[in-house]
Amino acid sequence: MPAHILVAGGGIGGLAVALALSRRRHRADVFEQAAAFGEIGAGVQLGPNATRRLQQLDLGSGLAAIAARPDALAVHSAGSGSELARMPLGDAMQQRYGAPYFCVHRADLHGLLLDAVRARGTGTLVTAAHITQVETSDDLVCLSSTDARAWEGEAVVGADGLWSMVRQQLDSASAAQPPRVTGHTAWRAMAEQARLPAALRRGQVDVWLGPRLHAVAYPVRGGDWLNVVVIAESAPAGDARDWDQAGSIAALKQAMGRSCAGLQALLDAMPGWRAWSLGDRAPLSGAADMAHERIALVGDAAHPMVPYLAQGAGMAIEDAVALADALGDGSAADVPAAFARYAEARWARNAQVQARARRNGEIFHATGAMRLGRDMAMRLLGAKLLDQPWLYGG
Repeated sequence: MPAHILVAGGGIGGLAVALALSRRRHRADVFEQAAAFGEIGAGVQLGPNATRRLQQLDLGSGLAAIAARPDALAVHSAGSGSELARMPLGDAMQQRYGAPYFCVHRADLHGLLLDAVRARGTGTLVTAAHITQVETSDDLVCLSSTDARAWEGEAVVGADGLWSMVRQQLDSASAAQPPRVTGHTAWRAMAEQARLPAALRRGQVDVWLGPRLHAVAYPVRGGDWLNVVVIAESAPAGDARDWDQAGSIAALKQAMGRSCAGLQALLDAMPGWRAWSLGDRAPLSGAADMAHERIALVGDAAHPMVPYLAQGAGMAIEDAVALADALGDGSAADVPAAFARYAEARWARNAQVQARARRNGEIFHATGAMRLGRDMAMRLLGAKLLDQPWLYGG
């Protein structure tokens, strides 16, 4: 008999898990604490490692319809605006890795997954479910919410993000430890490209590197919209758990300091800035950090990472497919062994991405001699330095 699995969290990771499991005939009920399923508007970069797995879930054509396909990645100096390095994307990425490099609106990707899960019809979607307790026995798990509702299943997958409650149930030394607040603040804004001056519109991914900060801009929604994110090392604003705080261009400029005229013009043109404080955890130290008996974690619940490798969503999608593959056509009795196989297969790769993302943050935000060496290396090596075969080919 197929397994009955409870998925805590209805974001991109949780829905990807539900879809992947349903394709293996398992029942996956998804529990979302918000009053409705949805995502806050922001951009997501999906490398070939992520788009390949979405294609495996039969979402290739739907994904192509909602995504932008940037033709290059260009890195600039935030101070002078000069180009430091360039890497072709577009056809070059498709040919090299057998899958495209896409940029999407987070809400569009979430909607694509939600529609696919609903179309499968093999599980229940529950909203306003603020899970406060997980109880396990030899062959059952039970989730309880603040409003005294409870649900039983044969396993639970925690896809409940950085401040995961399900994580606390693992038999791991780090399970109960809070996330690290990094001291980095991110600002984001989106605008229709048609409303921007022609000089500010973009069909590629542009990155600007400056002392203790960097900015990135890329198209989404088939290229019709532009997503801009700036991350600076500044005091966190507001509640660290809230990643949709009101921001302002004034606060952003104060955190950034001076930048080149082109970047400044782009920031001034973007409306509706929002802000959030970045958090992460130390890289995973072993399989016990991802699963124990009938409990498994995916995405940020297991391995939250700073966004300096643009792989948070990608790793969650990889986790979802790997978890379903580990369980295969097995029954409820096979869950503990399958979850153990999943964790063993995933933890080292996720740890590597977490560590590389932290290292990239140091490089992106470098000052002094390290900044000069970085810029020289980028000018000399260009695409060879920017490409990530170990990541995109995985």
